[in-house]
Amino acid sequence: MTAESGTHTGHTDVGSSSAPLPDRPTPELVLCAVDDLLAQAWTTVADTVDGRVFVHRGSVLDVVAQAVVSPANSYGWMRGGIDAVYARAYPDVEQNVRSAVLAYHGGELPIGETVIVPTGEAEPAWLISAPTMREPGERLPRDTVHPYLAARAVFRQWRDGRLDQGRVRDLVHTIAMPGLGTGVGGVTPATCARQVAAAWDEVFTPSRTRNGR
Repeated sequence: MTAESGTHTGHTDVGSSSAPLPDRPTPELVLCAVDDLLAQAWTTVADTVDGRVFVHRGSVLDVVAQAVVSPANSYGWMRGGIDAVYARAYPDVEQNVRSAVLAYHGGELPIGETVIVPTGEAEPAWLISAPTMREPGERLPRDTVHPYLAARAVFRQWRDGRLDQGRVRDLVHTIAMPGLGTGVGGVTPATCARQVAAAWDEVFTPSRTRNGR
């Protein structure tokens, strides 16, 4: 399913972002694009995967969500692209990401792993850092699978992750995701969309989920 272009998507009746939510097999995923090519590519994801997947034509910051995705670098620097937008909107978030990367991954978060940290805001309360490149500003090769690995890590974080406040899936109803590697990384929108769809199917198709989760 797709949301109308330019609308604010997500639910405003969720209540406190720290309140447990009814158990669901998938999150609501809002795929965000500020340009037409990515928006069109995202539509193919929403039209083909099973689950609550929508497209928002506009800024990720306009989406009502409990978590946003940062297509980061492995060191947690947030100085360019959408990460710089997050750093301006949430002044403490870069330090939170870098501290988590240091504490749990020795200072370098591998591609295919995530950390989830507080934004310092009521909503979105959480930022999921999922690197699409090792070094800041890295140009990715045409045959990269990094968008797939990053998206899969985000979806696994939602499905299996835990925080001090409880399970991630109980705290996060809606995830807002910008393009993964489509900026500085140079990944084409079609490649990004295809890999995000593959990651969704990998994590959430019934034959692959565990114990009905």
